[in-house]
Amino acid sequence: MENYVDQHTGYSKTVTRDFFKNVYSYMFAALAISGTIAYMVGTGEQVLFENGKSLPIFFVKYFLTPAGGISPLFYVVAFAPIGLGLLIQSAYRRLSLAVLMILFIAYSALMGLSLSTVFIVYAMPSIVSTFFVTAGAFAGMAILGYTTKTDLTKFGSLLYMVFIGIFIAGIVNIFMKSDMMGFIIAVIGVFVFTGLTAYYMQTLKKVSQDDSLSELDRSKLSLIGGLQLYILFVNLFLSLLRILGNRD
Repeated sequence: MENYVDQHTGYSKTVTRDFFKNVYSYMFAALAISGTIAYMVGTGEQVLFENGKSLPIFFVKYFLTPAGGISPLFYVVAFAPIGLGLLIQSAYRRLSLAVLMILFIAYSALMGLSLSTVFIVYAMPSIVSTFFVTAGAFAGMAILGYTTKTDLTKFGSLLYMVFIGIFIAGIVNIFMKSDMMGFIIAVIGVFVFTGLTAYYMQTLKKVSQDDSLSELDRSKLSLIGGLQLYILFVNLFLSLLRILGNRD
């Protein structure tokens, strides 16, 4: 009996380790895809625009109207990932792993196009330093969520409701263009996204230890876990950049 328990424990640790290895592989792959596209678009060949400001040719060509306003295509690119993210997380049981991966890559690419504006608005040193601050905060909360014995379910549910609130407020502020509201949303967002990181890590730990899952379901859930952590990382980064970043 003791040998069986030892073998089962070893198996569980191996399965858990492999699950999180896949989760972080997906997360880092998404960050690499988005970061590469955002950098290439945001720092690509520049063209002189209004008021002597230089903008990337790609941005001017596809994301601005002839009058200098934001084109409908930009809003499509900005909001399409929301639909893709919901589709991936809600329909993963019906979709094959290959289809999920295609949607995952498409999501990461569209996010990269949206994030290209970061390189237009903020100075490069601010982007780099904020990225490392985000990485440190994210890692700390991920470790906390994985190791804590406290049940974070109620805490996570509360934070998720706050997240929905600031998401709606963020959409409203796109049209209001209030710097003060944007700053308040960013401050609240830092607390929400760091807290949700700990919550999702605890949730993913429970998923990784579920012996009833098939290998296919485990593979699909590792992709979804990587997507969730990627979303949290990006939103935490944007919130911190709004607070700490120096505009270019």
